[in-house]
Amino acid sequence: MSSNLDPAIAARLKRSPDGLVPAIAQQYDTGEVLMLGWMDDEALHRTLTTGRCTYWSRSRNEYWVKGDTSGHVQHVKSVALDCDADTVLVKVDQVGAACHTGARTCFDADVLLVSQ
Repeated sequence: MSSNLDPAIAARLKRSPDGLVPAIAQQYDTGEVLMLGWMDDEALHRTLTTGRCTYWSRSRNEYWVKGDTSGHVQHVKSVALDCDADTVLVKVDQVGAACHTGARTCFDADVLLVSQ
């Protein structure tokens, strides 16, 4: 699929074999890690130009804008690439739950013990 993503950004991205990069959503003011989604070039372009997080659903093979069905919107505050350009960090203002289970974050229900 063709995308309107800035060619300079597209040239830097290191994608998985299926053309995706992981996108971490983080609450902009608290640093809370909310969720991990997947973006291709078009999803990243839409995220950058609309101010709403757009992801690629690997299970449904379609784009989805966070909050369109749930009302739990992610308002984009900033977007950054990591040092290898193989992960996107999207700082957002999360409205409601970020996790599809209804939890605020996807990372608080199954905390693993660390041996010390």
